[in-house]
Amino acid sequence: MDLCAEALLKWWPVPGEVQDVCPSYFRCFSRWPSTGRWRMARNADRLLNRLLWYPRSLRRNVTEFDVFHVVDHSYGALVHALPANRTGVYFHDLDAFRCLVEPKRDPRPLWFRRMARYILDGVQKAAVVFHNTLAVREEILRFGLIDPARLVHAPHGICPEFAPQAADEDPNSVCFPTLQDVPYLLHVGSCIPRKRIDVLLDMFAEVRRRYPELTLVQAGGSWTETQREQIRRVGLEPCVRQMAGLSRCELAELYRGARLVLLPSEAEGFGLPVIEALACGAIVVASDIPTLRETGGSAAVYVPVGDVAAWVNVVTDLLAYPEHAPSRAERLAHAARFSWTEHARIIRHAYLGLLGHQRTEGSA
Repeated sequence: MDLCAEALLKWWPVPGEVQDVCPSYFRCFSRWPSTGRWRMARNADRLLNRLLWYPRSLRRNVTEFDVFHVVDHSYGALVHALPANRTGVYFHDLDAFRCLVEPKRDPRPLWFRRMARYILDGVQKAAVVFHNTLAVREEILRFGLIDPARLVHAPHGICPEFAPQAADEDPNSVCFPTLQDVPYLLHVGSCIPRKRIDVLLDMFAEVRRRYPELTLVQAGGSWTETQREQIRRVGLEPCVRQMAGLSRCELAELYRGARLVLLPSEAEGFGLPVIEALACGAIVVASDIPTLRETGGSAAVYVPVGDVAAWVNVVTDLLAYPEHAPSRAERLAHAARFSWTEHARIIRHAYLGLLGHQRTEGSA
């Protein structure tokens, strides 16, 4: 996750103590006109960079740094190229390894399972593994993936752009003229299956029967063809908007203007939009799953996963009676608990402990 890397560089407690090491992306298949249009060519390049070129580049740096931090577990194969006893990995969720631990839930071809196994082997070699929620920790332990002694809880934080109002002096403050005076519901994230966009669209179609002035804004994703067909089938084409490539300032403005922020996901590693929306003062309605319960606490409203009727009832109630949601003060107070400064401090402390332990062992 690029955001985690950016946050560590920006909020690391000791300036100059951390350095970004990321080689240039090498295009092999996708650079040729005959293959560049194909998704397979792009994916092949991603695998080559992740499993071959990036590790090969890192091997030249193994003596330059005291410790190495892999910010995304899907790059766990890098640990094979690094001194594992001085390397940590941030474990965001189990998605990349679901095909190994729950093959019936996520069936994959043999080549994909072998690749996932190789990446997981790298994560399992790391001296320390960070996780964002206790719910993710429980899953890691339930499947016996990592020694609990090597796990460290380091929750995500919130960037300063996500606030109840934009700073008056902020030159990047924005507005969306096309949404002015238009009441809208907001979903932030990708459109992959576990986000349950099908539930979002079916729910919105029902809610709009009672509130025909509503618009649904989806930020950060790209509709699949199945989702486009669903939008056409339930007649939502005129009242659904999708936005991509937004800055944090723009996204914060969307949060602040939304009547409700909705997260109907069936699985999440953390649910960053929950705390971002709460920090902007928005009312959040989320699936009742452990990770989102942990992230949103008592400041969000929860609905059973996939229950369209329940989602319709809760959303229409909150549209009519927003005072039924947790108070704005409670939403803002809960969001204030999450800090990138604290995230960086926890990670630095873990590595100092790791280095201190190794030095103690070396002198014994």
